[in-house]
Amino acid sequence: MKRNTSTTIHRRNFLRGAGVALALPWLESLGRTGTATAAPPKRFLSVYHPDGVGLPLKTDPAWKDWCWFPRGGEKNFELTKVLDVLEPLRGDISIYSGLSHPAARKVHGHSNADQYLTGATIKGDGVYQNSISLDQVIADHCGGLTRHASLVMSTNGGIGGPRGAQTQSFNREGRPIPAMNKPKQIFETLFVKNGKDSLARLVRSKSALDLLLANSKALEKSLSRHDQHTLKQYLDAVRETELKLAKAQKWIDTPIPVINTANLKLDATPEEARLYFQTMYELVYLAFLSDTTRVATFQLGRENGEGPHDLLSRAVGLDAAHGLTHAVKEPNGWKNLGTYNRYQAEEFGRFVKKLKDTREPDGNGSMLDNTFAMHGSASSSFHLSRNYPIISAGGKNMGFRNGRYLKFGKGNEDNQAGAGIDTDAGWQGEVQVEEEPLARLFTTILQRFGVETDSFAGIPGTLNRV
Repeated sequence: MKRNTSTTIHRRNFLRGAGVALALPWLESLGRTGTATAAPPKRFLSVYHPDGVGLPLKTDPAWKDWCWFPRGGEKNFELTKVLDVLEPLRGDISIYSGLSHPAARKVHGHSNADQYLTGATIKGDGVYQNSISLDQVIADHCGGLTRHASLVMSTNGGIGGPRGAQTQSFNREGRPIPAMNKPKQIFETLFVKNGKDSLARLVRSKSALDLLLANSKALEKSLSRHDQHTLKQYLDAVRETELKLAKAQKWIDTPIPVINTANLKLDATPEEARLYFQTMYELVYLAFLSDTTRVATFQLGRENGEGPHDLLSRAVGLDAAHGLTHAVKEPNGWKNLGTYNRYQAEEFGRFVKKLKDTREPDGNGSMLDNTFAMHGSASSSFHLSRNYPIISAGGKNMGFRNGRYLKFGKGNEDNQAGAGIDTDAGWQGEVQVEEEPLARLFTTILQRFGVETDSFAGIPGTLNRV
């Protein structure tokens, strides 16, 4: 039962301490008028990974265990070892095949990440002009309700260059939005007030959270019992993330030689690479939990290798990530690439599980029920800009039905078109299959978020069965 109180606390208030402003989590006691409770926010996350996934031929012994796509039908699909880490979340995810951007199908996989969320015709060379990304359309729709319209992150940071983007987000003019890649920078953006004096006080403090505890004690008196529990859970999560930041920072600050990656002498351990990955996801979780933003993107590296993301594969004891796609025909090649793809799925699943385990304050399901999270790439097999490997999770309260393997298009139901390739002859060749435009999934997503539109990137229509 909700506690009646004459005190109305504005939803966008913050806990405040010297140099720190910590946005409050979504609480049932906030933003009430009388007994009415605001509806939970709708949230969006897109995670992008470069270099595609492993797609062995059926005749290869590796196909049974290390093909990224499942086997079977819409409901009775079987996950291979690549995605079996998501089996506990089977009812909360959907897996897609047969989707791609028509404008990118003849573009080399090293040049196609820029258009994953835009669908723009940027071509493989020549004059470059991008368009607005899916996340920014959603941010334009709901960003005024939160402190930050969107959170843009990547392992490499910044914007990169044309056809070599290090960000997934583009504004209405098609200009790239710089991504943040340092956990401490993201933490301060979310929770630290502006100004040199504020930052200096924070540096001198033992903990950002210590500065807020007194204020939180006073706030608790105005909250329902359920909200007191939610606030404690939130502060504990912030504390845990804060403790991880120093260790994760060592990983991201490690200088990386540009050439001869086989001989890298790395100070960062695999545990630090894994910790960095988990900390970035944790920051998205806290941003959503605090309603600091409802829209986020996270790019796990630039296409064509080089950069911090190339070290993520060290977390599972493998060589540089980009090189794994070039070595699939070597002994254990498909297994190595599949193991790295599995690691990516595992960390996404960890984030999804955390959303699932966090109840919305109004009792209307979990945070996952009100969040649509995507994980995908603009390449499938060896830089082939077709048949994008995409997973989505959540969105139940937005009408998304999960627990399904959704195949679209014709002629590639077994995902063998382009499978088994490890040279550029693959992307340059003709692929005689029909695929659905990914833009139709994006239009479907936009409509579920309340955006009035019947097209995306100039392509009309929605995607059936989603």
